[in-house]
Amino acid sequence: MAKSSVAGLLTSVDEIFTTQEEREEAKLSKIVNMPLSLIDDFPGHPYHVRMDEDMDLLVDSVKKRGILVPVLAMPKDDGRYLMVSGHRRKKACELAGLETIRAEVRELTMDEAIVEMVDSNLQRSSILPSEKAFAYKMKLDAMNRQGQRTDLTSAPVGQKLAASSRDTLAHKSPDSSSQIQRYIRLTNLIPDLLEMVDNAAVKAPGTPQIALRPAVELSYLHEEEQQNLVETISYEDATPSLSQAQKMREFSEKGKLNADVILSIMCEQKPNQKEKFTFQAERLRPYIPAHLSKDKAEDYVLKALEYYKRHLDRMRQQARKGHTKGAVCPQAERKGLPS
Repeated sequence: MAKSSVAGLLTSVDEIFTTQEEREEAKLSKIVNMPLSLIDDFPGHPYHVRMDEDMDLLVDSVKKRGILVPVLAMPKDDGRYLMVSGHRRKKACELAGLETIRAEVRELTMDEAIVEMVDSNLQRSSILPSEKAFAYKMKLDAMNRQGQRTDLTSAPVGQKLAASSRDTLAHKSPDSSSQIQRYIRLTNLIPDLLEMVDNAAVKAPGTPQIALRPAVELSYLHEEEQQNLVETISYEDATPSLSQAQKMREFSEKGKLNADVILSIMCEQKPNQKEKFTFQAERLRPYIPAHLSKDKAEDYVLKALEYYKRHLDRMRQQARKGHTKGAVCPQAERKGLPS
């Protein structure tokens, strides 16, 4: 008898000699002490297990009190188990020298497991934009396979999404549907640019940083264009603003974005990069009428500078004509001011 026939027969026998209640109970989750060696990491798990201070605290807690909240695992066909939620706790147990972990074993499909895995981690306080990006993408792909509408990645930010879809996506999520859409766009960035978005989120000192909104615009660039941008960022030691990122996207959509255009855009002066001058009030006060308010005093100084500049321009024009060659402003000579 073929194996498939035997399997079918055994299934039929099981159904005959077990009640529906017993079969349903067999599908319920169970809490067991599971060997760590039997648990495999979830494929494409979007959340990083970081070896940081929080991990040190978790390891110390595991050594003193064990695992308080069981991890969630699902059985595999080969007799092993797949970690759904609890990768950090599993790592902490390994570092603490434990061989087993309290685990809730639950029968799940892969798509059900993905949704469970994403939702169980989204409430964490320290999640990088790159982690959210791929987590939301995985969840939406799973929802799509389950027949739910998830036409997020092709729509302009803030548009599309029927009310029912918006509610579904935002369910158990700290982000709005439009923000989720922005995060998903980040999955189109090359790793170097995505790392800069993470740097901005954690305010990593001494690293190139790109805010979320400019990053969304850059996600529409082709891979080669993004690579050219990374090289320009390294060369110029500066990252694009939102307006610069929008310009790059416009040129890219027209098929005109090359390395030279990127450099030209990056060399444009940003509003927050304009040089600012500050003066101590006591240095200016002797030259400003005492009765003027602060706002009027500022206007007074600007008008004085405009007058002085016009005077210098006239003096230079006269010098060029040879009438008063080498002449300088008398006040400049007395006060040591530049001519």
